[in-house]
Amino acid sequence: MASRRDFLRVSAFGIGGMFVAAAGLKLQASISDLNERSDKLYLNLIKTPTYCEVCFWKCAGWVYKTDEGEIWKIVGNEIDQHCNGRFCPRGTGGVGMYHDEARLKTPLIRTGERGEQKFRKASWEEALDMVAKNLQNIADKHGPETIALLSHGSGGKYFTNLIKALGSDSSAAPSFSQCKGPREIAFLNTFGEEVLSPERTDIRDTRCMVLIGAHIGENMHNGQVQEMSDAIDKGASIITVDPRFSVVAGKSKFWLPVKPATDIALLLAWIHVIIYENQYDAGYVEKYTYGFDYLKQHVKNFTPEWAYGITTIKPGTIRETAREMANASPAVIIHPGRHVTWYGDDTQRLRAVAILNALLGSWGRRGGFYQPESMPVPSAPHPPYPKPRKTWRDALNGKFNMTELPLASEFVEASLPDSDRDLQYKAWIVNGTNLIFTLPDQQKTIDALKNLEFVAVVDTMPMEITAWADVILPECTYLERYDSIRNSPHRLPSIAVRIPAVDPKYDTRSAWWMAREIGLRMGLDDYFPFETQEEELDWQLKELGTSLEEMTRKGVKNFERSWDDLYIAKGQEMEFFTNTGKIELYSTSMAAAGFDPLPVYTKHELPPAGFYRLNYGRAPMHTFSRTSNNPNLTDLMAENTLWVNPKISKIEGIENDQYVWLENSKGIISTFPIKVRVTERIRWDSVYMVHGFGHQNKMLERCFGKGASDTELMSIVHKDPVMGGTGMRGNFVRIHIEKPQEELS
Repeated sequence: MASRRDFLRVSAFGIGGMFVAAAGLKLQASISDLNERSDKLYLNLIKTPTYCEVCFWKCAGWVYKTDEGEIWKIVGNEIDQHCNGRFCPRGTGGVGMYHDEARLKTPLIRTGERGEQKFRKASWEEALDMVAKNLQNIADKHGPETIALLSHGSGGKYFTNLIKALGSDSSAAPSFSQCKGPREIAFLNTFGEEVLSPERTDIRDTRCMVLIGAHIGENMHNGQVQEMSDAIDKGASIITVDPRFSVVAGKSKFWLPVKPATDIALLLAWIHVIIYENQYDAGYVEKYTYGFDYLKQHVKNFTPEWAYGITTIKPGTIRETAREMANASPAVIIHPGRHVTWYGDDTQRLRAVAILNALLGSWGRRGGFYQPESMPVPSAPHPPYPKPRKTWRDALNGKFNMTELPLASEFVEASLPDSDRDLQYKAWIVNGTNLIFTLPDQQKTIDALKNLEFVAVVDTMPMEITAWADVILPECTYLERYDSIRNSPHRLPSIAVRIPAVDPKYDTRSAWWMAREIGLRMGLDDYFPFETQEEELDWQLKELGTSLEEMTRKGVKNFERSWDDLYIAKGQEMEFFTNTGKIELYSTSMAAAGFDPLPVYTKHELPPAGFYRLNYGRAPMHTFSRTSNNPNLTDLMAENTLWVNPKISKIEGIENDQYVWLENSKGIISTFPIKVRVTERIRWDSVYMVHGFGHQNKMLERCFGKGASDTELMSIVHKDPVMGGTGMRGNFVRIHIEKPQEELS
């Protein structure tokens, strides 16, 4: 059995910490020497609380700087439930964002055509005036509802306040339609509650965890990695379902290299075994669920033998792994995953995951899914927002009615020149998201950008999206600013603060300040009642029984739970937030909306001859495309590689470390080549690369032209009919030793 020491470690001074000293400082000593030195240095260092901005996990930590004012390192806050005092490589390397000399340094106004990356420097006064004037003109001409916000990160709250005050509710985070939306809708229509972020998985006490395309350890979700290490130490078994032998597959009792796009068949076969071998939690199912008899009849013919012909997983393995789960029940987790937008039937796949958890009695049980609690943070007092004449749902044209949140991909559709949507967007504010590398079907995003009357981009770096801006507003990094109070749900309700460790470099500002300044220019003063963010935070914190002064000293504050209900007690009466008040194995809400109330397997297209399915994922040292130029994290991983099975390398005549170009089934060719990694760790019908490379902006000097962009090759999108998630794993590529000539039109 693998031990914690064998697993990918996360420590206060681990692999990432080796690279996070102030720019140019090289630490060559052993880890023990480093820890001894750090203890001595801490005595003379100034520390400031923060929470990390490198990924959504938002671990709370301490920024240490010398008495000369230089940032030295970042470590975790010991009482933070997200990190338990330990940062991951990305978190410790976050200081590289501050030092990156490629950062945006001053407001910029476009001088050439959109996309040409031609700008002139501007003052903040001129840039903000231009944004306010254009937004007001569009609001007057077309209505304020035609202004949309696409955002990722904490700044989204401030710009959402701005556009709502103006009269638009069209604020979307790409992460919903691109990442987690199907799982939230699936679990909501099963348990009446969402999975949330961080996920409510009780990994530390689980006895068995099933990972279906979830790459814990490579996606580096800090708390989950730590809890998984603890669970492995205590003897938990891991079952990994993945066409690729991932890091966590190497720590698993079972690795099931499933044929891509057949996961639902495997899940249905597992459900069949659990039910027909009477392996389910009968008491839990009888007391808390609705529709068991419908489900039993539904899966009657979905035997392991049936699934074998689809998934290539042997019937004996399907039965053995199903029994492994049942033996651990209720301390078992079929993990809902994070990036779950795959093939267009993703809500149904995640419904099958939810149903399997329900049959095993894991929802609300120790070692399964706990019941989290968060601390409500009051919003700054302001008048009611004006009611929009049209809402973001009008941009959907009656589709995807089961989505709970706006869809960034549909904002693009509603911004195209030939859009027939009831709501058509005329202006975008883009905050902290590189849409060119985020949204699939890049040409559609570019066509929308060309058609808009105005585009403002807020970012810390000159990403591909900044080329399409009319105005670029440079945001300071998270180490240089205050931000909203973090109140993510967890076992204990908790809050954390972000305090600027240093003054902003260059002529950069915070998103809070930008949104307020634009609002004041538009006569929206009442929606921005505080003159400084410190005043707003202090008011909010005092409403919570603390203060900015106290939180500056503590960084994190945990509260007692309102009720002793972390887990469902044995025999406890429960009413779930569903139509029936039960866990709905048979979904009445999906049936009412015209969708299958029980998940079904849909056959998906296979790669054409000479093509391979394009799979993609994450690396522990990078987050999306946003960290590719980070000087600390680039040292850990400078480019991505293409995983190719040895059989394919022989067929294609390619060797390890050889550079190749990729062409998708629509004839799109990768701009840059990618290095081949020949490995048995990938199925022969697929190739794999890490997302976030192949940058085309020359101002990103470290990462320009390094590796290939997977997004560039995603021109086929299978939209989930239930909630609109963008299934991106229906794209296929072929390999070229030399770059093909572009066809002349």
